[in-house]
Amino acid sequence: MFAAYHGNVPITTVKPMPRRPTIIEVAREAGASKTSVSRYFSGEREKLSPTLCARIATAALRLDYRPNQMARGLKGGRSRLVGMLVADIRNPFSVAVMHGVERACREQGLALLVCNTDNDPELERTHLALMTSYQVEGLIINAAGSPDAELQALTDHGMPLVLLDRDLGTVQADLVGLDNARAIDLALDHLAEQGYGELLYLSEPTELASPRRERLARFHEGLAARRLTGEANTMDGNDQELQHAIEAFLTRSDNRRSGDVPRALLCANGAVTLAATRALRTLGARLGETGLLGIDELDWCKLVGPGITTLAQPTEAIGRQAVTCLLARLPNPAEARPRKHRLEPRLMPRGSTRPTG
Repeated sequence: MFAAYHGNVPITTVKPMPRRPTIIEVAREAGASKTSVSRYFSGEREKLSPTLCARIATAALRLDYRPNQMARGLKGGRSRLVGMLVADIRNPFSVAVMHGVERACREQGLALLVCNTDNDPELERTHLALMTSYQVEGLIINAAGSPDAELQALTDHGMPLVLLDRDLGTVQADLVGLDNARAIDLALDHLAEQGYGELLYLSEPTELASPRRERLARFHEGLAARRLTGEANTMDGNDQELQHAIEAFLTRSDNRRSGDVPRALLCANGAVTLAATRALRTLGARLGETGLLGIDELDWCKLVGPGITTLAQPTEAIGRQAVTCLLARLPNPAEARPRKHRLEPRLMPRGSTRPTG
């Protein structure tokens, strides 16, 4: 923008915006047809050869061509938007899965629209309405509450849905998440093999999260089969109460077993593992002598003491599988019965489950 003067009165002139290159110019630059360029930017790249895709990408970059996806969606009846509702965007699990979802969407020529519900069921309903107003082509839901009625209404109107991690019993939608039974089995087998005989299972409240319920139920089922003894404690964010529960578990005399049987803590997720680690440090407990195993692999786990043994969730694969399920339902959302895709964790053994002495 520049200013000229007529007498003493400034006249402001707006510099025109540079003209945007067209799809025809990209096609000419790439030596391709307009149809091929259109397919490249509309997510149909599998119909083009890798060489042709590379030429189109190079031409678009050279011309600084950016397709107007909203206009394309209005013209073709598709927005190319995928919506994702996350219960807690601060949760490392959510961030890691979202990364997998975004990468898979990008590879398919889709854009990802993310809303954080902050574990607030009312905010969750608001964001669901917002997503539909943007005409997203499908939704990936990590539910905070129980929006069964709202989600079922969406499926009844042809909206493809995929539930992430948390199951909602009445909603007819695919589910992608961790194989919770397998995770607990791996944890119990590892602790038993390492010689730990008494276990304390620590979890956040289980009422609104199906994975927590599944893991707790499997823990109780698995104790007897492995001749282990154990108990469970659900924490509500009160670190002082958690510390008292751990202290009571570690210091009580137990006549159910002869001799000094090593004891271990099994934590249901990363947040609980962090809280338990703090409590053990405050109590002066030595990792290994007191076993500690947590579900969720977090960066800090390998840095604390001798390292904390974890079960790493395949977060990238979970995110990608969610997009695969969504794309499979786009042509006809109600064509097949909903399926549950359970992916296995990977044991990351470290010093926190190596008894000393």
